[in-house]
Amino acid sequence: MKFAFKTLAVAAMVGLALTSVAQAQNARQAKREQASAASNAPLAGQTVKIAWIDPLSGLMAPVGSNQVKSFQFFAEKFSGPNKHNPAGVKWEVVPFDNKLSPAESLTALQSAIDQGIRYITQGNGSSVAGALIEAVARHNARNPGKEVVVLNHSAVDPDFTNSKCNYWHFRFDADTSMKMEALTTFMKDETSVKKVYLLNQNYSHGHQVAKYAKELLASKRPDIQVVGEDLHPLAQVRDFAPYIAKIKASGADAVITGNWGSDLALLVKAAVEGGYNGKFYTYYAGVTGTPTALGQSAAGKVYQISYNHYHMGGEYSQWQNEFQKKFNADFYTGSVIHIYRALSEAMARAKSTDPVKVAKELEGLKFTSYNGEVEMRKTDHQLQQPLYLSRWQKTDNKFTYNVENTGMTFALVREFPSYVSSTPTSCAMQRPN
Repeated sequence: MKFAFKTLAVAAMVGLALTSVAQAQNARQAKREQASAASNAPLAGQTVKIAWIDPLSGLMAPVGSNQVKSFQFFAEKFSGPNKHNPAGVKWEVVPFDNKLSPAESLTALQSAIDQGIRYITQGNGSSVAGALIEAVARHNARNPGKEVVVLNHSAVDPDFTNSKCNYWHFRFDADTSMKMEALTTFMKDETSVKKVYLLNQNYSHGHQVAKYAKELLASKRPDIQVVGEDLHPLAQVRDFAPYIAKIKASGADAVITGNWGSDLALLVKAAVEGGYNGKFYTYYAGVTGTPTALGQSAAGKVYQISYNHYHMGGEYSQWQNEFQKKFNADFYTGSVIHIYRALSEAMARAKSTDPVKVAKELEGLKFTSYNGEVEMRKTDHQLQQPLYLSRWQKTDNKFTYNVENTGMTFALVREFPSYVSSTPTSCAMQRPN
């Protein structure tokens, strides 16, 4: 018996020793990688400021708050020479509350320019994005040597990379047409779906969701009836019960919506309370507040199409868990990672932080990210990337991530490679001389 205990004690000591050796080896390897990255980083020591222009007040403030934390979280994580930052620059995020207003956004843009900031990011509201893109184009034409680049993290109006494409704008989210292409590819095999209701916000994004839904369903599932269509004011409706009553009366067994933020959280809350049992096909069901509104009663009824999901694995899941622990919130705006990665790659190639040189390198840039190889298509500055369809359900042994502490998650249902989700462009890019 004593011999057994002694043997166990020795084994434990050996195990601890081996663990210590492994930890020491890992630490040395990390230092070597850091040293190697530093020696190859052409811009180490330089600071690049990014103006973040999105809502921090009003009904959409919870979304903006989550996203500015996401930008700041990865600015800290990716700053300086490392494998995610070959340029070696330090990132600094400067937040501006635009109150979801195009006018407020233009004021914030001018303030950022006055502070010497040359990169801006925005994504909540295509109406805001359109105003910023046009303003930046005018500024750049009138102020050579002081050019600004727009890094679009979430504004998905397809016009921005088609009829309204602009050289100084780069989109890192998938646009409405790409998401609807993937979504309807899935829906065409869903034989239970026969009647669809379209409910969207009354601005460019909502209009485009309805437009592409009707076009693509007609071509892939002409038997599906669109039994109702509504547009409502952006971020103003507090009670969606009347809309749910109309949806139920229409006989719709599914709803397609591009709603986000409070407009989706309150919609699904009304659906749950109103006893609507149809399915929801969404773009943004994982965004702050909506998962809590879904609760357990919506299990199996809500789908989300996006360029990421909660079970990507690898470093992404590590970062996601770290973010949740730090902020008691879920990380979902994966385009933040793409923005830092692409900017750093382009700056390293340009050996400069000058927006003119960096924009040139961003065009056609390919790099490996958490969702595989992605490409900033040169033709229109639309990032080409895989898309994922996920479904709301209880956590289990395979899908373990607990969203908003609900005991629920979005489980992966289907992946769509880049070539499936890619859509053509009509962009006739005008490049500076």
